[in-house]
Amino acid sequence: MNQQANRSQTIHSVLALLVVAATTWSATEDVSAQSSGRQRVATGADRNRIALRFADREALDPNTSSRGSELGEFEVVEPGHPLPGVVVGGRPVGHGSKHRAPKCDPADICPPVPNTFYGVHCDTCGPHCKTPKWSDAAPIPWEIFAQGEYVGPARDQHVPEYRVRVDDTLDFVYLLDRDKTAQTYRLGVGDKIRVEFLDEDQAKLFNRPPLDNAYAETTAIEIQPDGTVSLLQVGQVPAAGYTVEEFSREIEERYTEAGLRDPSVTVTPMRINTPLQDIIDSVDRRFGTGGQGLSVRVTPEGSVQLPGIDSVFVQGLTLSELRREVEQRYLDRYGNGLEVTPVLSARAPRFIFVLGEVATPGRFELEGPTTAMQAVALAGSWNVGAYLRHVVVFRRDENWRLMAMRLDLQKALFGNEPCPADEIWLRDNDIVLVPKSPILLADDAIELIFTRGIYGVVPTQYSLTFGNLDSF
Repeated sequence: MNQQANRSQTIHSVLALLVVAATTWSATEDVSAQSSGRQRVATGADRNRIALRFADREALDPNTSSRGSELGEFEVVEPGHPLPGVVVGGRPVGHGSKHRAPKCDPADICPPVPNTFYGVHCDTCGPHCKTPKWSDAAPIPWEIFAQGEYVGPARDQHVPEYRVRVDDTLDFVYLLDRDKTAQTYRLGVGDKIRVEFLDEDQAKLFNRPPLDNAYAETTAIEIQPDGTVSLLQVGQVPAAGYTVEEFSREIEERYTEAGLRDPSVTVTPMRINTPLQDIIDSVDRRFGTGGQGLSVRVTPEGSVQLPGIDSVFVQGLTLSELRREVEQRYLDRYGNGLEVTPVLSARAPRFIFVLGEVATPGRFELEGPTTAMQAVALAGSWNVGAYLRHVVVFRRDENWRLMAMRLDLQKALFGNEPCPADEIWLRDNDIVLVPKSPILLADDAIELIFTRGIYGVVPTQYSLTFGNLDSF
């Protein structure tokens, strides 16, 4: 009984010493922070005692209207210290003073009560331009978005200019260009025309039904695949590649040679740009999913297949460069009249691989910019015994050559470093390896050598009984 009482008394004494040591260390830290001109990180209880100073002093004036005015800038003041330059009710505003926030119209969204938070901004330069530490904590704009903080700021774009890659899905939207061109239109294969004679006697012999007839378009002459049309008494007449005026003169010459006196012919195009219209028809989805477009996926060789121009290499091109390339292909083959707009409808999937001492190793899709610590979080955090000082990232460069670098994430993941220099951005196909610590490696060696090795071959049982240790 005496021994147990002595042990209990010893334990209580050790605990008391630990509490006193912790209290002394906290007080020493506060004194050292004040002596160096810095304020320690404010706790929740400290923030409850913080006094605010507003740039708009009318907001603190009790003589203002019931609605008050908007809140201005504020700063943190140590408890018990007056606010310099602000006097309300004949005394300085400081610890113990109570003032209400200005009222606002219930129809409006009331501004949140301002809070000041101490923290570290990693873009700033610490003492002697070193990496900022927790001891460099200062007021930072933490809740500038208030209740809308989840929206976040409008950050810079992920990449300056996106370039197409393998497995991207592209939508090509086709549109007939109705702009006026400087070049005279030339007839092509598949176009439909009407040939009419102006002379009354000639018209009775050669004219088809008049233009106002309901069958005017159906009775028009279609330019055949060989580029000719068939006319009465003169047979085959070349038409493809001719302008309307040139084709009219060609017909008049043919009929003059056939014995017709002073023929006067008028050629009226009924359907033009037939090859381009055929392309539009091939991608017409207005009676299905809608629109005039084509959805294609970039092949492993980096190309896409488009109607009328076959294969187009798109790997590494921007969307604007791709548009110029496709439109130039159509222009060279079919001439003016077609606009093609590529649209990125789905990006190729991007993955990172996290393995080693993590809870759920595996492959994870990159849905946005991702860092090394975020990759560890995706894998369910690290296991006990992970060697966080030697996290390895493997990467392939543009020529598929392997690169690797080692990161020290231990201080950051343990909350001891606010601005870790090794918190890098990851990219597609990066491999993040969280290795085992030396203790785990030694434990594995013992397991393999002794438990599974020697003891597995020569089974041996040992027992050690702890008896009355008071005899020692």
